[in-house]
Amino acid sequence: MNIAVIGTGYVGLVTGTCFAETGINVVCVDIDKKKVDMLRNGEVPIYEPGLDALLERNIDKGRISFTTNLQKAIKDCDAVFIAVGTPPDEDGSADLKYVLGVAREIGQHMEDYKVIITKSTVPVGTSYKVKTAVEEELVNRGVRIPFDVASNPEFLKEGSAVDDFLKPDRIVVGVESKRAEKVMKRLYKPFLMNGHPLLFMDIFSSEMTKYAANSMLATKISFMNDIANLCELVGANIDLVRKGIGSDTRIGNKFIYPGTGYGGSCFPKDVQALVRTADEYGHSLEVLKAVEAVNYRQKTTLVEKIKKHFGENLKGKQFGMWGLAFKPKTDDMREAPSLVIIEQLKAMGANIRAYDPVAMEEAKRILGDSIEYAKDEYDVAIDADALIVVTEWSEFRMPNFRILEKLMNEHTIFDGRNIYDPEEMEEIGFNYYSIGRSAIKVEESAQV
Repeated sequence: MNIAVIGTGYVGLVTGTCFAETGINVVCVDIDKKKVDMLRNGEVPIYEPGLDALLERNIDKGRISFTTNLQKAIKDCDAVFIAVGTPPDEDGSADLKYVLGVAREIGQHMEDYKVIITKSTVPVGTSYKVKTAVEEELVNRGVRIPFDVASNPEFLKEGSAVDDFLKPDRIVVGVESKRAEKVMKRLYKPFLMNGHPLLFMDIFSSEMTKYAANSMLATKISFMNDIANLCELVGANIDLVRKGIGSDTRIGNKFIYPGTGYGGSCFPKDVQALVRTADEYGHSLEVLKAVEAVNYRQKTTLVEKIKKHFGENLKGKQFGMWGLAFKPKTDDMREAPSLVIIEQLKAMGANIRAYDPVAMEEAKRILGDSIEYAKDEYDVAIDADALIVVTEWSEFRMPNFRILEKLMNEHTIFDGRNIYDPEEMEEIGFNYYSIGRSAIKVEESAQV
């Protein structure tokens, strides 16, 4: 079976590479020649564990190739995946210009039956806009070529995308004809043989499923963050509360860890887009509007704790920051809490030295020279008045606190991911602030 994947961003590259791993012949298309040249050489432009080895293997096997020529790529394919970006517009709605631009180009060049599949996260009804765009181009050409549209939303988690694709919880496909369903069943046959559920539904429901899933997960995160803040006020411990509610099978123990708010390319964009879609239909999604508000406020939580400890004027204060990416195992800094924290601390006169295991280059691209960049986690702590933990990378979980003690000006940690034990921090003599747990302050005379 032959497929084309249009767009070699996060979704497109993972999709194309993983389909190639199942034995399908894949051609990936991108307008960026530099990126295409990199990919042909097996160089992965994003950080995603396991993707580089998978890509290299399938290039060597001849199952995946890369081109800037869409016309050539779709000539002999059975299905075309549209996996280009859908960035948020100023009003929060998804910008479909790239998706519809690809659809028109497909209509300009297709010569026989295709299933045209939206893999990009798109609002409900987008597949039919794609269909209209293709039909208009066929009319302009004066030809009648049969085709179907389908929706196949991705459910990939950054940091575990390869496993998510190859071992999915479920595969959701929206189709409008039996012919398209047959093609999609053939495409996903390797997954059916491994027992992974393939759920067929109408296209509107498929498109809605993606937004509803991400919005539900974002809701769980914001709910727990709100409860964590209340725990601090009433004297409860969010760690114990989390265990208490997580043992309820109706709730579960995933996405109920408090922190500094969600970020990345999916949750913020998808919640905004769903809220905007509802507004367009005259329906206000009040719960999701609250989710957004809580999430933004949560990104400032550590800053508020810092202000209470040091005061409003941070001029001359040196802060070390562990973690810049919005989550571990990725270099993605889109909507990352670190950006809000850095912006607010800089506005109060603070100096920041940061370290992230993989996101340093991305941070330099976004932040330039507005902060200092450390060579490792201990370099961050040199002369620091406080350490701020923003991303829970595994290498931050068990640091040598005696080394930190010697390097830092003041022994204070603001832990945005609750990765340390408050009692242990008290024993070793650190002022310790976390999320949803009582702050532990140690008098200077008690410090070693």
